Order: sequence, then structure tokens, then C-alpha cells
Amino acid sequence: MDLILWRHAEAEMLRPEDVGAGADPYPLDLERALTAKGERQAQRMAEWINRRIAASTRVLVSPARRTRQTAEALGRPYKVVASLAPGATVEDVLQAARWPDASEPVLVVGHQPTLGLVAAHLLAGLDEHWSVKKGAVWWLRHRVRDGLAEVTLQAVQAPDLL
Repeated sequence: MDLILWRHAEAEMLRPEDVGAGADPYPLDLERALTAKGERQAQRMAEWINRRIAASTRVLVSPARRTRQTAEALGRPYKVVASLAPGATVEDVLQAARWPDASEPVLVVGHQPTLGLVAAHLLAGLDEHWSVKKGAVWWLRHRVRDGLAEVTLQAVQAPDLL
């Protein structure tokens, strides 16, 4: 099974003056849009991804506006999954993706630190905060070889290198 982790592209910052004193910033955070640079990052990365992924790839997206905008650059259908919102756990991502048992590749468009935690967990068995750059992709593959399950890193690509 292939699991492709795509961090949303650059988004507008949430400014302190946008959040009233004592107000919950979470609803405003979910509405942050991509910047012009983020739109370019998403488009470049989407072109790179589309040249490489299978037509059967399931695309799962956080409900945040910036992740939906990032995924829309693919021009493919996607499913918004509430459990992939900011603050999702490693288990949330793995469960949504049906890791490692899904029969098709899965592309998850999500957030830091969750995506870095997923990569660290799957590749090194660590509970560490690995950094995934804005707009970048980490492509992991699960396979069984000689009766042993293994996870390999297929690719890491950042939009500024395209």
C-alpha cells in the first residue's frame, strides 16, 4: 500500500486581532485560505503528483479550507474527513487511510505536526516531530518481503524544488 502525505501549501496567517479576547481561534483557523504563493505551490506539486499516482488513488482531505484548496489543485475527486482536521493524531490518519491494508494508494492532505508524526512513526517507529515543509509530499510504501512487513520511503518532494 502506498500512503502519500501532502502538507497543505502556504496559507494566510491567523492574526491576533482577528481573534477576540477569550475567543476560540479554531473556527477561524479552519477558514484560513492559501496565499498566492501557496496556490502556486499547490499547483506545482499537484502536477508532480498527478504524473505519478494511480487513477485509483483515494484522496482524503482535512476539512480546513487550506487543505481543500491544496487538494483542488489535483483536479481529482476527494473526500473531506473530519478526523484529519488540525490536531489529528497518528491513529486518526492511519485509520482514515486504512493503513496498511487498503487495496488502493491513499493520498492524505493534512497538517503539521500530524504528518511529521505519521512519517516518524511509520519509518522509524518513533514518537517524534519530524518536519514536513509547507506544500511538500512524503511518499511511503508498505510491503511484505520474505514474510516481513516493511515501510520504505519512495520519495520526498518540496514544491520549491519543482
